[in-house]
Amino acid sequence: MRNKATTAAMIRLLENARYEVLPTPSTEDKVLTHLPIERVVTITASPGKGLESTFDLAERLTGHGYDVVPHLAARMVTNRTELSEICDRLTGKGIRSIFVPGGDAEPAGDYPDAFSLLADLHELGDPFSHVGVTGYPETHPTISDDLTVQSMWDKRQYATHVVSNLTFDPAAIRAWIKRMRGRGVTMPLLLGMPGPIDRAKLLNMATKIGVGESTRFLSKHRGTFLRLAAPGGFTGERFLEQCAPVLAPPEALVEGLHVFTFNQVAETEAWRSDLLERLKA
Repeated sequence: MRNKATTAAMIRLLENARYEVLPTPSTEDKVLTHLPIERVVTITASPGKGLESTFDLAERLTGHGYDVVPHLAARMVTNRTELSEICDRLTGKGIRSIFVPGGDAEPAGDYPDAFSLLADLHELGDPFSHVGVTGYPETHPTISDDLTVQSMWDKRQYATHVVSNLTFDPAAIRAWIKRMRGRGVTMPLLLGMPGPIDRAKLLNMATKIGVGESTRFLSKHRGTFLRLAAPGGFTGERFLEQCAPVLAPPEALVEGLHVFTFNQVAETEAWRSDLLERLKA
């Protein structure tokens, strides 16, 4: 039996959940059909599709009234001239929030990492009111934990919040938040977590991304597939309940959830709505 504080924390996080989607041909219809207008939608950027598909979908969903957060992967931007053009394009459509990862691509030009692009955004007058950066609750495959925490500290002058990378381990979340706050990183946090996933649909969606991109996607998320598809494996409700004690205190500065939908938009919103209804009852 969960206590009142845990329930209250879960309700608050679920009410402040935003959804990450990939820019495939069916994504716009899925969002329009299944998401209420108040749901914030973030749109990934991939080397295979380029930034154009991300920005095009962002503009269309913004036109429908959604609050949209396109991913601006640093390594996919060539130089400050292109960055300035991107800023003008997005702000011209009313987009005021972006998420800036380094990205998986080889650098296309002047930006080998997110920090260098963030610095140029500042030089361009900070055109976006909300700028998210990545946090790593679990060890990055190529970067030490000390450096990932230091990176968040360095980016604090340019970013407004942190979005945690995908993890299934509540213990890792608890330790990471304590360490991050202990190091003086005070940017608000959105907790990254997966929504409910059907493995067959996930594989089908990955195929639609493109052959080369699918290989990278499947390789990167192999462990994710196994955890989500295993009988009695990961459940979002149990994960949130186990994380809630560390997420609830005001000093943790956890503002909401960043839900990785893998384009299972209808299933994710149904899960969130159902869980909220049960918690409030």
